[in-house]
Amino acid sequence: MQVKRISHVTFRTPDINRQIDYCVGILGMQLAAREADRAFLATRQGLLAVVLERGNAPICEKVAFQLSPVSDLSELRYGLTADGIAADLQRDAAPGVRQQLAFKDPKGTTIEVFSEIDLIDKDPGQSTISPLKLGHLAFNVLDVKAITDFYVKHLGFRVSDWRGDVFVFLRCGPDHHTVNFALTHTNAVKMHHVAFELKDWAEIERACDFLGKNNYRLVWGPGRHLIGHNVFTYHRNPDGQLVELYTELDQIKDEDIGYFEPRAWHQDHPQRPKTWPMDTLSNYWGAGAPTGFGD
Repeated sequence: MQVKRISHVTFRTPDINRQIDYCVGILGMQLAAREADRAFLATRQGLLAVVLERGNAPICEKVAFQLSPVSDLSELRYGLTADGIAADLQRDAAPGVRQQLAFKDPKGTTIEVFSEIDLIDKDPGQSTISPLKLGHLAFNVLDVKAITDFYVKHLGFRVSDWRGDVFVFLRCGPDHHTVNFALTHTNAVKMHHVAFELKDWAEIERACDFLGKNNYRLVWGPGRHLIGHNVFTYHRNPDGQLVELYTELDQIKDEDIGYFEPRAWHQDHPQRPKTWPMDTLSNYWGAGAPTGFGD
């Protein structure tokens, strides 16, 4: 199995209407479809990005990835079953997704993979925050190596970077990372943050002003990470989940020789996947993460 890109994430929420208002009114998404206990949100470019389902507590329940259009889901299901992984073929699970394969990863998150999806009609409207796409998800886990091995073996991810042996960055395309896994310090296995890509630094600045105007205070940032080098901000959505808005994430354009983008903030030329020391700064520009941010 070779994942090509991250598509959308499913959250359970106790207040689905409040989360819809946040996704549409703050993040600038469009409501693509609505059912009694479920809602589908897309970027204004027409990419499905967030699915909301009514539940008792906020949780990241599912992550969906797109495969090559020539992928045979029945064959992939047979291979997963042979490895002891129960997988179900499902139809019409989301707008534009006619068939998908669903199974669980080692931490219990449902993984959905599909080969084809129809774009949702573009929304010509304008908003202050307008994500280009769902960029990546980060999780706190009990065994970083075990889940890394699973994503590499069964989903075709590649390791971009490690921070020591407790924090890994995995990619499925040119983006430096699509999923991150960090060792939990509290024994809680959960999503740490969800990240959406914005166009450029000017969009980050406008987003910060818009968040402040609407009483969403930044938890951390703006700043620039060293690993991945993305410009970042973090705030919390109404369910208390961390949301990162970022731009300028490193691109690995060649799997063999690394990437040669001439950027002033790169410490290595060329950049290549590596293991960073544990004392690597988390913010290239200044202050580190606030106390407790890691969990």
